[in-house]
Amino acid sequence: MNGKDMDTLIREDARLIMLKAISEQVDERLHSGYLAEVLLRFGIDRAREWVHGELDWMAEIGAVKLTKPGSVVVAMLTEKGARHLRRAIVIEGIKRPGRPGE
Repeated sequence: MNGKDMDTLIREDARLIMLKAISEQVDERLHSGYLAEVLLRFGIDRAREWVHGELDWMAEIGAVKLTKPGSVVVAMLTEKGARHLRRAIVIEGIKRPGRPGE
């Protein structure tokens, strides 16, 4: 596991899953409630507050932009996040996507 603990691996994987889910939307934005459901499909069962914390972290490093209308958080993919998904750059703390076709 490259010396990383399970919590770190789950966080890095969850961040990649969320970025991919956001990028698959026509307007490249999703709200935190839906992102929690997407994570659950991958076996990552976390509260919405945990998802908010991960989105805050990704916003701090520039992978997403956030708006907070009420009790949900809406995340929008940034160019930096899109570049990570294309494998043009590496964002430490977010799992690197596989190569196309892998």
